[in-house]
Amino acid sequence: MALNIQRGMKWMPTKGLVYGLPGIGKSSLAAAFPSPVFLDTERGTSSLDVARIEIASWDDLRQAIAELGSTRHEFKTVVIDSIDWAEEMLGQAICKEHSKASLQDFGYGKEAVYLREGIAKLASACNGLIGAGMHVVFIAHAKIEKVSLPDLTDSYDRYTINLSKHVTPKVKEWCDVMLFCNYKTQTVEGKDKKTKAVGGKRRVMYTECSAAWDAKNRYGLDAELPMTIESLAPIFAEPARRPGWRDRVAQAATVEELKRIGLDAVAAVSDGKLNAEQRDQLVMLIEARQVEIGTGEVIGA
Repeated sequence: MALNIQRGMKWMPTKGLVYGLPGIGKSSLAAAFPSPVFLDTERGTSSLDVARIEIASWDDLRQAIAELGSTRHEFKTVVIDSIDWAEEMLGQAICKEHSKASLQDFGYGKEAVYLREGIAKLASACNGLIGAGMHVVFIAHAKIEKVSLPDLTDSYDRYTINLSKHVTPKVKEWCDVMLFCNYKTQTVEGKDKKTKAVGGKRRVMYTECSAAWDAKNRYGLDAELPMTIESLAPIFAEPARRPGWRDRVAQAATVEELKRIGLDAVAAVSDGKLNAEQRDQLVMLIEARQVEIGTGEVIGA
């Protein structure tokens, strides 16, 4: 098998997670992403002027993602608001499938297996949206949990996503940028020589992990940013337009190039990036270009 080696940076839509305190504006920030549609699991977008699909169950969520990935529409960002409510729906679906009253009724560790499998399938479905050219953003609430590290004698509290311990690692692994939103608090020394907190009205986003919160990013963002869409401009910066299918066919100069385009098209159909009608149109373009090149060799697609 020939190795398909690629070099350099490759632009991809964003896989993001925005979490923070209640009411800080997580959904409002996501509403400023390019052409968003909200998959509203908790009925929390009624005050926002956004496109939304109300989600009542895990099956609703999976079906909405599948349809957004396979039909034509104007949306460029899919927002799941929120992923922690989506996990609740996943738990309900698991219990219903196995005739259990709650996840606690499963044998030791079995519910963890089902939860991890479910969230892995959700991540895979969201990757399909990424492949179709859409950004995907998870909204989540924050919780405070106690952390004990092997190299420390004392435990401490930190902010993290309000998800179960079975689901959190997969969600953190999946996203490219994980933003923790909080109010900026400064401390001053009072007249009594005691440290006091002041301020707390300026909203900021943290993009790097610290002892106090979970965060990450793969875009080289500053560690602390104002909570505005303008601060996230680097994650939307797309390089020069890459050739589309028509451009590739028109620029092909050899039969081998056309064959590669045909093979790529077969893979795109399998991945849901091309439908049957688009594939047939592409085949006609390839055949026409083949005639222009002047070869009688048949090119499969």
